Amino acid sequence: MSETTNQPRTAVSFVQVSAEQQGQRIDNFLMARMRQLPKGAIYKLLRTGQVRVNKKRVKAVYRIQEGDEIRIPPVRHEPEKGEVSIPQGLLNKLDSWILLEDDALMVLNKPAGIAVHGGSGLGYGLIDILRAARPNAPFLELVHRLDRETSGCLLIAKSRDILTQLHELIRNNGLMKRYLALVDGVWEGQERVVETMLQSGKKGGKRAMKVEDDGRTAISHFRPLKRFDSATLMQIDIETGRTHQIRVQSAHLGHPIIGDSKYGNHELNRAWKKKGLGRMFLHSSELAFQLPVSGRKYHCKAPLADELEVALKQLQRK
Repeated sequence: MSETTNQPRTAVSFVQVSAEQQGQRIDNFLMARMRQLPKGAIYKLLRTGQVRVNKKRVKAVYRIQEGDEIRIPPVRHEPEKGEVSIPQGLLNKLDSWILLEDDALMVLNKPAGIAVHGGSGLGYGLIDILRAARPNAPFLELVHRLDRETSGCLLIAKSRDILTQLHELIRNNGLMKRYLALVDGVWEGQERVVETMLQSGKKGGKRAMKVEDDGRTAISHFRPLKRFDSATLMQIDIETGRTHQIRVQSAHLGHPIIGDSKYGNHELNRAWKKKGLGRMFLHSSELAFQLPVSGRKYHCKAPLADELEVALKQLQRK
């Protein structure tokens, strides 16, 4: 049975450190494993010697080594008022989100509406759901991010070595990331390489990205797939991964993404909401890459969510 993040431990357990786990500080290792406990409680366990490594007391700065045996004591944590636990229903859905999984990594089809990290009023994110559903997994880390309302391919590394390799691929443009977006208006012409400079700023008192000459370079390849009477389905490949890159560039080009509450057309969004589309039409449809060490190749596709398919069927081809 899967553990939730506030499920108490009822017995002493012993964990042997794997090669993937070595090098972490013991306090960070415990925080990842005992997410139901506040940091203060974990430091108290170390300070009082209830957590031991190879039967010896260690300080919080100790870096665990492959083969170390860690004693983890029984603990019970009563959730504090306002503390958020992960619904069992979400844990049960996780397997249906997995598009691909092997010993090195997994690719999830992230649903719209779920943030990748907790925060901004959210008690948990997709990575927390994953770790709660896989409490014995030694290492699970996000390789990249998707906005909360963006669905589709999300890459998870199962070891620090794989995470490092994938980050290197991203830096060298070795990870193909493809999106599908429904944008307002009819796109003129064919494929365009769009290069803009993006910088963080404010919009309506909230943080937003904007096109500025002294910003950071953002490069995307926009290709029209289907033109409708009032919208265009675009395939967008990105070379850089700037915050809100596709959303800002689409709006800058005069073709905001339908359903985008931050950069889009609010009247148009309201009209689409009445038709049943209550989210942004942006979907991470494909990932393709080759791991440099093993040479293993990956190509993964995420199907459009039902509500996006329904939205397309309501449009008339131009």
